[in-house]
Amino acid sequence: MSVGTPLLWSLFAAFVVVALLIDFFAMNKQGAHKVSMKEATIWSLIWVSVSFVFVGFLWWYMGGTGADLAAKQLADTKALEFITGYVVEKALAVDNIFVFLMLFTYFAVPAEYQKRALMIGILVALVLRGALILVGAWLIAQFHWILYLFGAFLVFTGIKMWLAAGDEPDLEANPALKWVRKHFTIAPNFDGEKFFTKVGGLKMATPMLVVVILIGIIDVVFAVDSIPAIFAITTDPFIVLTSNVFAILGLRAMYFLLAGLHEKFHLLPYGLALVLVFIGTKMLLLDIYKVPIEWSLGGTAAILTVTMLLSVLIKPKSDTPHGAFPFDSKKDATDKPE
Repeated sequence: MSVGTPLLWSLFAAFVVVALLIDFFAMNKQGAHKVSMKEATIWSLIWVSVSFVFVGFLWWYMGGTGADLAAKQLADTKALEFITGYVVEKALAVDNIFVFLMLFTYFAVPAEYQKRALMIGILVALVLRGALILVGAWLIAQFHWILYLFGAFLVFTGIKMWLAAGDEPDLEANPALKWVRKHFTIAPNFDGEKFFTKVGGLKMATPMLVVVILIGIIDVVFAVDSIPAIFAITTDPFIVLTSNVFAILGLRAMYFLLAGLHEKFHLLPYGLALVLVFIGTKMLLLDIYKVPIEWSLGGTAAILTVTMLLSVLIKPKSDTPHGAFPFDSKKDATDKPE
């Protein structure tokens, strides 16, 4: 069962299209430029505010202010499910940010080009995530036992993330990068924000195209963890999709806001690992004891808060930033192809 009526689905789809058009218009008007902390903060606040305006509208639409007690309880429950799913997705998206930082460092993406790369990569990820969510909702509706597989997978992933926390990622061994290199001839340098260029008369893909493709692929890989996590909170496809989309829409602004602060929260991967284990365990206990949504939201918030506080109090063992990856210093990203 879903609270998503045809009207709600239509309004949500229209809003996402309008939001993306406004974002693209603003980006084209500004042109290629380095995103400042002030700009990132403003856009982050805008996206968070818009998300809460949406859940406020949903709560009102479902009768949250009415006299019908049953409708009010349902509205409260769905609003809390959205907020919990939104917080979980936002938290898990932090790990995406560390990987994006690694990509930009590895390919020496100039700061003024990073905004467009993130925007297009996230747009691709939105489409792919939407497809994954709809497939997941259908599977759960047909096979209830698949929730146990999701739960076990989240616990396993959380343990694996805990054990790998602090390790420097090896981008060279990434299957996605190997696939891109196999299917595209990559130019040695950037050509502005273009995806294709000519070098010595030969048409080649620029590093910008490679970065955009990898952002989309990597986000979907992370979605394999995060989507089961939100299905542990609610199986309502409308709540799952909307909370995911709103969390991802603000991911670009959040990247520029947190990219410079990643060293301060060096213990955050451990917190994210605990969140996955916590949510996976909740899913495994679904038919034995249903953990209240309030506990899920409170537990997630508490884990992340404690982790961030400990990150500030405890200095990292290594000076190497999380996600940092050396790139070929001989390549000058600002050089023009022939």
